[in-house]
Amino acid sequence: MDTLTGAAPALTDVAAAVRASLRTSTDWTDAARLVADGLRGRLPGPEILTPAQRLGDPGKVAGHLLYSEPDGSFSITAVVWRPGQATRIHDHITWCVVGVLQGVEHEELYDADLNRAGVSDNLPGEVTGFAPPGDIHRIMNTGAETAISLHVYGTDLSRVGSSARRYYEEQR
Repeated sequence: MDTLTGAAPALTDVAAAVRASLRTSTDWTDAARLVADGLRGRLPGPEILTPAQRLGDPGKVAGHLLYSEPDGSFSITAVVWRPGQATRIHDHITWCVVGVLQGVEHEELYDADLNRAGVSDNLPGEVTGFAPPGDIHRIMNTGAETAISLHVYGTDLSRVGSSARRYYEEQR
């Protein structure tokens, strides 16, 4: 999607906040921090998705590309996680900011040697951001209800297809 014409006002507000944050950023780490700060208190509700989209997919985590900035500087995606669904351990091709709209997203952070470096349970309204390097993680829904999150990536996902740069095997 390359236009906000007819978009929900909440999505228009999110895109404007991202744009404003990126005007003053100096690098990817700064962009992630500024965009996260800009989205706190501005997150839409889960109704930014249709009722059908909010159901998710029983077979996999469901991502919905909501908007890509025409100049390719960022994309906004909503991700729907049914209970028990998780990503593989991965890192990213660019900075990312995640805001939880519904449910709880459990995140496990890893160091470069794939040792677990931290764990957090992100609740509705919480916004986090990160940038490579140091962005190796896995996200899962450990709760009993569907979780929905808004992801802003520093690239045009309609062009590159995925934000993941590389997947890792879990150390046992």
